[in-house]
Amino acid sequence: MKLTTVLAGGLAGALTLNLLHETYRQIDKDAPKIHLIGEEALLKILKSANLPLPKNRDELYKWTLAGDIISNTAFYSLIAAGKPKNLLKRALILSMSAGVAGVFAPKKMGLNNAPTDRTLETKVLTVLWYTLGGSAAAGVMKAFKR
Repeated sequence: MKLTTVLAGGLAGALTLNLLHETYRQIDKDAPKIHLIGEEALLKILKSANLPLPKNRDELYKWTLAGDIISNTAFYSLIAAGKPKNLLKRALILSMSAGVAGVFAPKKMGLNNAPTDRTLETKVLTVLWYTLGGSAAAGVMKAFKR
């Protein structure tokens, strides 16, 4: 598969995930707040590396969002690895696994897990959003491949 196709699919998955997250958290106060985990992780990394910190919450949010889009693009691009006929199966397995990790990994990494582990709703929505991102990535890759 061409690199442009792979990256377009990865970006589609990342944008789908972030648009779902950003839109839904404006509507429902109990929505997963994945961005808070990203912000906490980014601050820990910057502090441990003695790098400059964002000047304010707005800047921290923007840095985290940019990092999310870049890292999720790279992650969703992995869906293209392997036989084309297994694209959707790989998308579902990888993206559901990422959603489950989004619920359970923060605590194991010393981060606050409440933003995605607070209620059954936050857990289900976290897994669902990552899965929909993977489905979007696979769909774009498949469409561009034609």
